[in-house]
Amino acid sequence: MSEIPLTSSVSKGCFVFKSASKKRKRHVGVGGYLVDDSDDNASDRFKICQKLWETVQMNTEVIQDQLNKKVLDSLAEFIKKHGLGRSSDNWRQRASEIPTAALMLGVNVPDHAMTFRSLCNLLQDSVTPFVVSVHAKECAAVKFLIQKVLEQLMEIGVSVDEEQEDDTALPQRTQCTISALCQWYKTVAKKCTQVSPQRKENSTNSDLPQSLPVVVIFKDFEAFNPQILQDFILICSRYTQELPFIFIFGIATSPSAIQHRLPHSVSSLLCIEVFHSLSCTQHLASVFEKLILNSQFPFKLSSRVIQVLVGIFLYHDFSVQNFVKGLQFSMLEHFNSQPLSVLCCQKQEALLSAKTLSKKNVERIRHLPSFMRYVETQEPQEQVQLLTDDEHVKDVCQTLLKNLHKYHKNYYPILQCLHSLTSSLPKFPLGKHIRELHVSCIEKNLWETEEYDSALQLLRILAKDELVAALRKCAEILKSAKRMQNVLQQLEDFIGRLEALQSVSSEDSSGNGIVSGKMEYQRTDLFQLQKTLLEKESRRTKRMNPFEVLRSQVIEFIDSLVREYLTPAELQPLSEVCYYSSSGVLRQRLNVTPRTSIQAALSHPFYYLQDESLKTNSGTISSAAPDLCIVYKLHLECGRLINLYDWLEAYVTVMSAAEDQGTNSEEGGKYDSLKHARFIQAVSEMEFLGFVKSTKQKTDHVARLTWGGC
Repeated sequence: MSEIPLTSSVSKGCFVFKSASKKRKRHVGVGGYLVDDSDDNASDRFKICQKLWETVQMNTEVIQDQLNKKVLDSLAEFIKKHGLGRSSDNWRQRASEIPTAALMLGVNVPDHAMTFRSLCNLLQDSVTPFVVSVHAKECAAVKFLIQKVLEQLMEIGVSVDEEQEDDTALPQRTQCTISALCQWYKTVAKKCTQVSPQRKENSTNSDLPQSLPVVVIFKDFEAFNPQILQDFILICSRYTQELPFIFIFGIATSPSAIQHRLPHSVSSLLCIEVFHSLSCTQHLASVFEKLILNSQFPFKLSSRVIQVLVGIFLYHDFSVQNFVKGLQFSMLEHFNSQPLSVLCCQKQEALLSAKTLSKKNVERIRHLPSFMRYVETQEPQEQVQLLTDDEHVKDVCQTLLKNLHKYHKNYYPILQCLHSLTSSLPKFPLGKHIRELHVSCIEKNLWETEEYDSALQLLRILAKDELVAALRKCAEILKSAKRMQNVLQQLEDFIGRLEALQSVSSEDSSGNGIVSGKMEYQRTDLFQLQKTLLEKESRRTKRMNPFEVLRSQVIEFIDSLVREYLTPAELQPLSEVCYYSSSGVLRQRLNVTPRTSIQAALSHPFYYLQDESLKTNSGTISSAAPDLCIVYKLHLECGRLINLYDWLEAYVTVMSAAEDQGTNSEEGGKYDSLKHARFIQAVSEMEFLGFVKSTKQKTDHVARLTWGGC
């Protein structure tokens, strides 16, 4: 292949070179990542990451179902009461009113999809198969809303009984009316009750025609056009005797949103009952405790990464699903960038992987900061073996991995105990949530902080009953930890000794002395008062009662547990194999500015598409790049107004290089209709992204809107 000739020109220009493509052996992994097969343990890391990814997905759905179970069951009972009991004495609404459930879900809109999916499955399994869910973007007019309801309902009806007659088939759009739905419902409802004999046994003959209510779920109630909602409710209210409608409003703000969007004449047609789901902060606490604070989950996050994810949660969208996506992205980045993450798995698998480490990975272990600190603490002879003998390093790695797993199993129970002791203290010196305490523990020595000293001072003035109750909570936590039985035994011994003490006075049990009555009437200055109080404090410490002595021993015991088990994670050897700490990369990927990301993608498509043919030198344009990237780079060379014909000529010049056609040949200046269409589409995409706009100042020109690169 001949070298590319040097080019020179008096005027500024754009020179196009056809880049040679180099193929590498890659395959797409979890989350769209490209896995390089040339790495010695890439496939093993991919399998471990995929397994952990599935674990996160499954556990998240289980946690979501557990947290939403109460409100979903309440909704199911509400629908059963109003749908199956229309002829009973419990029916207290007027015949023209439609039962409506206002489901308060909070502002964490991305989490609503999973909640509505669970709700639909629950209702279809236990109450009625006729459940419809609609979005505001799909219902720009009343006819589209009615059409969407009929389409979903009639598809359900066909799936219930495949051999149905022609009168239950989906009508044309011109026939999509509530009257058509009534005729369809009379035919299908009887067949559905025959398909479900269990529902038939639970219903009387008079209830059978109304035993299958039609549930319409408005997923984003605030986003609907108020006029469309009003018209739809008015239409449905006229068919309440024929169709047992039940509405569910998914509301993100407050119940007053119904009053703001529906006038009294319309809202009076609804029999509304409000249901509240758990707050997103409670949901996050459950996810954090069961996923991150879990010794069975080998992948861990550093303190700064946790702060980034929690910060995005608190200051952006309150979405737990996006928090879990951030956790999954951290996992992908860790297994993609850390070759030693092959050891980030369960204990037995990690020990097996440590035995079969390659020479390259053994050398990588020697360069880990935590392992280097470990080597410095060893004897000189041991240091020589760790730096020269690969087999000895493998044996030591197995021991260190065992200690790392042991550290995690001991860390989390003690962390929960400390949180249960300090979460009820005034002003929450160590944080209200356990994640705040966890962040403090893994980034520094907790016992060296002022907050920890303040917490111990508050614990030293606890009354007897409060202290016993707090220690009992700790004992319940430690019962599930097999390795902490000795600690549990000592804790139960303290509880028994505290309960055996005779009742003490409120002054003694609180540990606070009171000022004598004489001092209340003595006239003295501030210095004299301070001196007297200090003397009383010194005399009080000299003669502590039995409860105070025992309470002091309990606090010292808790302090010893903190110093022994809650050491920072980065001090543990080989902590890098399971802890992800690249908070800067995470912040750059998850909390980005849209314009900068778009400009970077259009200017450097290689970093997004990972295609070797897109690698170019600065100032050049690859003919293999997407049309949008080519048009974007060409528009950077233009001024405020861009001539479309000149822009098209430059685009054709770039594209001709891909076909091995010289720009000086006769065909170089020509272009076919396909290139013309591709150029017009790329310019339309540029206008959609906000880089250019049409202008009336000059014919066949567009105005440039952005200046400056990324």
